[in-house]
Amino acid sequence: MDLNTIIQVLDSSIRLSTPLLLACLAGLFSERAGIFDIGLEGKMLIAAFFSAAITFTSGNVWLGLLAGIGASLALSAIHGLASITFRGNQLISGVALNFLASGLTVLIAQNWFKQGGRTPTIPEEQRFQEITLPFADALRDIPLLGPIYSDLLSGHSALAYIAFAMVPLTWWVLFRTRFGLRLRAVGEAPDAVDTAGVSVVGLRFAAVAICGVLCGVAGAYLATSLQAGFVKEMTAGRGYIALAALIFAKWRPWYALIACLLFGFLQAVALRFQNIDLGGIVIPVQAMEALPYILTVVILAGFVGKAIPPRAGGEPYVKER
Repeated sequence: MDLNTIIQVLDSSIRLSTPLLLACLAGLFSERAGIFDIGLEGKMLIAAFFSAAITFTSGNVWLGLLAGIGASLALSAIHGLASITFRGNQLISGVALNFLASGLTVLIAQNWFKQGGRTPTIPEEQRFQEITLPFADALRDIPLLGPIYSDLLSGHSALAYIAFAMVPLTWWVLFRTRFGLRLRAVGEAPDAVDTAGVSVVGLRFAAVAICGVLCGVAGAYLATSLQAGFVKEMTAGRGYIALAALIFAKWRPWYALIACLLFGFLQAVALRFQNIDLGGIVIPVQAMEALPYILTVVILAGFVGKAIPPRAGGEPYVKER
């Protein structure tokens, strides 16, 4: 395998891991505050549809991004009302949102565009464009470092760079700010936070809102950067893989980056190497497509070790009188 092929695989890994990373960080904020969110998949899906639909109709990809974030925030508000205000089962609420998004996106898409539940293809000039980093062209001919900088690190969309910048920002917010300390405390001991005079409900709603924003960006990236429009079930289980990555990362931002890059790499390998011939034995394309999901289960089952979630996770808080 030559350097060019390696860089192409790693470049695809970055592109494929971007929505996983955004969704994983979204779940990180929510679950650190004690709100389990199985609905990452649904939020990404509805954000992908509305971002694609608004981008196509308005011709402005940034309006599409805002529409996707707004749609995701709407589902986050429903999840917050169900699990925080009405103290419902958080897992059931998240699963219900996934079903809601799955049906609603196809219904609205068919009603608006009459193309079998998908949006029209977004023109290239209306999508998020690739950003060339400074001196990328000048450094391209330098052995090894040039191709890595010019072809691997450069040439991604703004949302991809935002996603990776969110990792240190998330770490700083959670572990170096008063808001982050209180948010983590809400997920561990909400009664102590309440005793200190801090609103448990307010912090949990804030965490759910942050989760909605990040899922909105992830969905918009899928429909307006990674692909050129919305198709039915285009998230393809990425929300669930993000949850697996979150457990693999043990609810820590930097570990989440490593986990998402790993899963993105597995997807890139599956897409790049298909119908492999091993001395007369041909590995079918279906087996390669299933590889990321199989290895996700294997990794979680055998290599994670004991992952301890926030102690108050999944439990509605009832204020003591």
